Amino acid sequence: MLKMATQADAAAQPRAPLSRERVLSTAVALADEGGVDALSMRKIAQALGVVPMALYKHVANKNELLDGMIDVLVGEIDPPAGDADWKTVIRRRVLSARRMLLRHPWASEVIESRTKARATPTPAVMEYLDSMIGIFRAGGFSVDLVHHAMHVMGSRLLGFSQELFEDASGREPDPDALPPEEMAARYPHITELAMAVAHDEESVVGSGCDDQFEFEFALDLTLDGLERLLGTT
Repeated sequence: MLKMATQADAAAQPRAPLSRERVLSTAVALADEGGVDALSMRKIAQALGVVPMALYKHVANKNELLDGMIDVLVGEIDPPAGDADWKTVIRRRVLSARRMLLRHPWASEVIESRTKARATPTPAVMEYLDSMIGIFRAGGFSVDLVHHAMHVMGSRLLGFSQELFEDASGREPDPDALPPEEMAARYPHITELAMAVAHDEESVVGSGCDDQFEFEFALDLTLDGLERLLGTT
C-alpha cells in the first residue's frame, strides 16, 4: 500500500515546466551517454516525457540545439580568478576548459564544426573569448600582440588543439547578428581587436589576418621556447 501511495504521490507531482535550459541540459546528458551523432529530437523528447514538437518552441532545429549545447558547456569553464597574474589566469581557464572537454568527449568536434559553420561563434563562446582578450589586455599586451597570441592559442583557449580562426568571407551573413553598436557594448575587447587588425583578403585564417606572418610568428615562438628549455636541461 505504501509503495502504491508513493507512486500515486509521484504521479500527482506537477511536472517541471519545459524550458530551453531543460532541453539543452538533457541533450548534453544524452550526448554524454551515447555520443552526439546519436542525438535526436525524439530521444530528447522521450527523456523529458514530452512530444518532439514541444521542443521546437525552445530550439528551432538541430543546429540551434548544438549551438545551445555549446553555450551550456562553455558555462562550465571556471570564471577568471581576480587575484593572479595574466599568465596564471589564462592557464587556469584553459585547463578548466580542457577538463570540461574531458567530461564531454564529443564537445570539441561540435565546437569546431559549429564555429566554422557560423558567421560568428555562439554568444557564450564570444563572451569567453572577449574575457580572455581582456585578460591579455589587462596584463599589458598591446592589441597587436593580443591578435597574434589569439592565433597562437587558437582553440587551445577552449581546451583542444585546432585552428579556431577560419575564413568567414564565404559564409552567409548571420541574420541574428547584433548591430555594431550593441556588439561593441557586449564584446568590447573583441571589437577593439577586430577594428585594429589590417585586412588581408587572401588569408586562410580569416579576414584581418596575414596567414604567413601568423604561421611564422607561432613557429618562431615555439622554437624560441624550445631554445630556452634547451639551456635549462
